[in-house]
Amino acid sequence: MTTKLALSSILCTTILGSAAYAADITVPSGDEIQKYVDQAQPGDTILVEPGVYKQSVYIDKPNITIRGLRDGDNWAVMDGELIRNDGIITSGHSSTIDGFFVKAYKGNGIMTQGANNFTISNNYVEGAFYGIFPQYGINGLITGNTVSGAEDAGVYVGMSDNVDVFENIAFGNVMGLEFENTRNGLMANNHVYGNSAGITLTLIPGLPVKDANNLVIRDNLIEDNNIENFAPASSIASQVPRGIGIGIVGPDKTTIENNEIKNNGTAGILVADQTLFGMSTDPKNDPYSDEAIIMANTFSGNGEDMTGILGDLIKQAGASGLDVVALGKGRGSCLANPDEVASLGTDRWETCDPSLSAAEMKTAMIPGGAEEPVYTAEQKGRLTYLAVCTGCHTYDSVLHGPSMQSIQALYKDNADGMIEYISEPVRKREDFPEMPPQAYLGEENLNAIADYILNELGG
Repeated sequence: MTTKLALSSILCTTILGSAAYAADITVPSGDEIQKYVDQAQPGDTILVEPGVYKQSVYIDKPNITIRGLRDGDNWAVMDGELIRNDGIITSGHSSTIDGFFVKAYKGNGIMTQGANNFTISNNYVEGAFYGIFPQYGINGLITGNTVSGAEDAGVYVGMSDNVDVFENIAFGNVMGLEFENTRNGLMANNHVYGNSAGITLTLIPGLPVKDANNLVIRDNLIEDNNIENFAPASSIASQVPRGIGIGIVGPDKTTIENNEIKNNGTAGILVADQTLFGMSTDPKNDPYSDEAIIMANTFSGNGEDMTGILGDLIKQAGASGLDVVALGKGRGSCLANPDEVASLGTDRWETCDPSLSAAEMKTAMIPGGAEEPVYTAEQKGRLTYLAVCTGCHTYDSVLHGPSMQSIQALYKDNADGMIEYISEPVRKREDFPEMPPQAYLGEENLNAIADYILNELGG
């Protein structure tokens, strides 16, 4: 792979507004982490000793670092026991989450929600729906993590801006790494292998952010992404085809450069429109993948084990062993060295001009960091709802739990009853899975969530 990126200079940009008297706070092995988080002040560092912590943690204040201490193979282990929804969630700007082993959570291993200038580094996340999931963030760094076993994406950057994803390892996930409805992102020097699909760049209809663009994928090793898709049938991730190295579905202005892409059974790179996967239409959303820029990459052994609907389409075209497949009506795309790349559907593409190279791009982050707004109670309720509740509930249909419309009707005049149930749920219906307790979110946030659901949330 190429030379290391200057991460130290990038990390400096994320450390904003440090408190004058920052303190180190040590959590003894096995103690309740949340009580130390609640005591911490902006600028403090929470040091979690090696041990097993069967709990969830929520951080809602700025400039907090939470770091798992490690002694050889002994980590600070966050264990969801397959009954808890979330490992570590932060809505605080300038948060750092570093050095944890996070396993067996039903929803999110590590998540940021509305947090700007975040850093997620040096964690091992195993088994979750989303492994590492920053959402609604501006200016973030995800580096040095290993993520496996995610039923959606190992690293899932959702509806965010100016995010770097550097030097991570992703294997055994449905998707290794993903930029979803994200603008200005860079993935570099990652090793992505043994997933259903390696790296995906997506624009999902129906979400609050309506565009995705200016994404650069360079200097990654992307190999052997051929495992069976094991996403729940109710999730959109279940439609991801097996055997794709890099998939582009919807975003514009994507640059793929200097990657080693090999032994992906269906295709090295897929460029497609949303319509290929039967996504719902969104009138505010452009479904076409325009301006894909495929610069010089190293390809080998791709497209030799095509399966599924996509594989059948390629076979019907009489093709195999393809490095680049373009299916759709996208415009303005180009391919470098087209005579040296086995491709299908690129007849209308131009040859890339060398000036389009992103090889010298060091970071997508904002010099000096992003602004850090103070959220109102209503905004906190909405952000926490999006972070925690939408993993199992949609507004007007059944996902893993009942619809929010039915919940609104049930608790129409009983906010206290909703809060009590969220804190300590009791299984009421055998046709829905048991809801994990959410008391760790704290009284203020639970009040804000209940108010948002009952008074603000609409279809």
